[in-house]
Amino acid sequence: MTDQLVADRDSRPRAADAALRRRAAAVIPGGMYGHQSAGPLPPEYPQFLRAGFGARVWDVDGNEYVDLMCSYGPVVLGHRHPAVEAAARSQAALADCQNGPGSVLVELAELLVGTVRHADWAMFAKNGTDATTMCCTIARAHTRRRRILVARGAYHGAAPWCTPRLAGVTPEDRANLGYYTYNDLASVRAAVAEAGADLAGIIVSPFQHDAGFDQELVDPEFARGVRSICTDAGAALILDDVRCGFRLHLGSSWEPIGVLPDLSAWSKAIANGYPLAAVLGSDPFRDAAASIFVTGSFWFSAVAMAAAIATIGALREENALAAMERAGTALSAGILAQAAERGLEVRYTGPPVMPYLTFAGDRDYSLASTFAAAAVRAGVYLHPRHNWFVSAALTDADIAQALAGTDAGFAAVEARLAHHD
Repeated sequence: MTDQLVADRDSRPRAADAALRRRAAAVIPGGMYGHQSAGPLPPEYPQFLRAGFGARVWDVDGNEYVDLMCSYGPVVLGHRHPAVEAAARSQAALADCQNGPGSVLVELAELLVGTVRHADWAMFAKNGTDATTMCCTIARAHTRRRRILVARGAYHGAAPWCTPRLAGVTPEDRANLGYYTYNDLASVRAAVAEAGADLAGIIVSPFQHDAGFDQELVDPEFARGVRSICTDAGAALILDDVRCGFRLHLGSSWEPIGVLPDLSAWSKAIANGYPLAAVLGSDPFRDAAASIFVTGSFWFSAVAMAAAIATIGALREENALAAMERAGTALSAGILAQAAERGLEVRYTGPPVMPYLTFAGDRDYSLASTFAAAAVRAGVYLHPRHNWFVSAALTDADIAQALAGTDAGFAAVEARLAHHD
């Protein structure tokens, strides 16, 4: 669909976004990279955003949306949460990036160790890829082995060892990986047998949230089985809590089923949008963590750490996880009722706070794209190929507008199917 046809169907102002896209195309490879290029969004979506508050965002043309993506996960309390912003401003008034860390480094490490059951120590970085890569490095340093097992199709970051795009990746980058199927213990055992005495660790997500596929909650027996396999093999169980951390539980995401990892990777929601990542580990891995060299010029920046302390405090004091669960459950009930009323076969998978909607038989995502395009025109920002995120700021009014947008999306799908019939 051409930009002009989109403009003809969409009465919202779009000139500022279109101008920025043209300028970006001249100075940025492909005009955009990352989330907005990995799974192309319908042309109705803005590429450039201007502001956010609570559960709403505004694009550079001033169009308003209920935000069901939360910056792809980091915004857990809502945009510009007062306590988080106050903590960040207070620290910024002193300093952010210095020759050494501020006291907030120790304060945040103490808070995380006191919050996450398996954690005896913490290290900090900036991105989820930093954290998952550090976990693998620590596992290898501890075990003096090479092989890391990952679930087929799982996303653990953008480094060569884990990126979903293979351009520029060499076979050597992945020579020490083995693969298993999520929730399939037999496949884990087979991969462990293949790794033999060279098994350093198994990295696993709290639930299966591969982009473009229905989500699958973890089978507790699978989680317990992987824990037992790692213990018996003397290998590290690494929980990639980058996407789920502090959305499913105020602690590591497998604590409610009684499974504790050796190492865990965190980012996204831990600082409500400020750039921060963490690796948490148990005491047996402390010396290995101290032995590796990892750093970044901005890894000790104090503002994001102050924001993280305030975020964790607000999550606890405001009972934010329960608020997200209620909002996500209401959204789920409304969406499923809308689909049923129109006779549309959909699958709504994953936990209520991180749902994903797919249409039966929609192999090329054309129905999902039709749905998303209509929803965004109605003022709801969601995604056709990636799980959504619910923030604690989502109010009843936000949910009502979100459901009006999803209803418009289902109407567009119904019309498309009728036209093709």
